[in-house]
Amino acid sequence: MKVFRMVAVIALLATPVYAQAPSLNLLMDKPGKTQDEKDADAAREKAYQNSLKKIPDAKAPADPWGNVRSPDTPKTVDKASAKPKTKTGSTAN
Repeated sequence: MKVFRMVAVIALLATPVYAQAPSLNLLMDKPGKTQDEKDADAAREKAYQNSLKKIPDAKAPADPWGNVRSPDTPKTVDKASAKPKTKTGSTAN
């Protein structure tokens, strides 16, 4: 008897879930396109390709601080040329 009650409870809980599912046939064949639709798609694709050709090429990345730096200043510091600073004098407080 408990098994029958459990089956009934599960069936009652699953019924609303089944009712919310759409009843669409996803495997249904779609009708073919007419010649006018094919021509419109071809014209749309051609216009899209032409608009892609009108986009300018990307420029080199801009350096906003380029005019501030002098051209002979190195951008990186070599460790060989950087000498450690030596302290002279006493540091007594």
